[in-house]
Amino acid sequence: MTQFEAFDDGVEVDGQAVRSMLAGVGELSSVFEKRMQETLDEKGIGEPQPGEWYPQQAYLDSFKSVADTIGPQTLRNIGKKIPENAEWPPGIDTVGKGLQSIEEAYQMNHRGGEIGYYEFEETGPNERLVYCKNPYPCDLDVGLITAVAEKFSPDSAIVEVEEESETCRDDGGDECIYRVSW
Repeated sequence: MTQFEAFDDGVEVDGQAVRSMLAGVGELSSVFEKRMQETLDEKGIGEPQPGEWYPQQAYLDSFKSVADTIGPQTLRNIGKKIPENAEWPPGIDTVGKGLQSIEEAYQMNHRGGEIGYYEFEETGPNERLVYCKNPYPCDLDVGLITAVAEKFSPDSAIVEVEEESETCRDDGGDECIYRVSW
């Protein structure tokens, strides 16, 4: 699997999820945010609106532009903003439920074909494995997983996210596996 390439041509993403990208970039710099808005405009997304649907490939092309020009830390930052800006399932009150809700939120914000998945395995009372098979950049997933775990962990917990994959998507693998502990 290659990052930045939609699995199906007809897949679309909700405008609220696209707005989360702008929020993440905007936290770093208004200059970066302006450049990202210009990139979205070039890709035909313009001013993304919640409830409106946009081609996933155009969205992925925008992520590729971020990765190439601004860097991986920005992708992590965007991932951290997703729980605050994308439509999210209600009633989440533990890290385990929060991590499992990533898949539900992912499905809620995408439509129109094969989009991939997030799957989870409980490996201990305060530890999970997260399997990510999707066309988004690995750094985005790391930011997303970290933000969700931090949001629902006790205040005193230290969240750690470590890659466990033998070959991640960044290296041409099919999926990335992350060990999350808190």
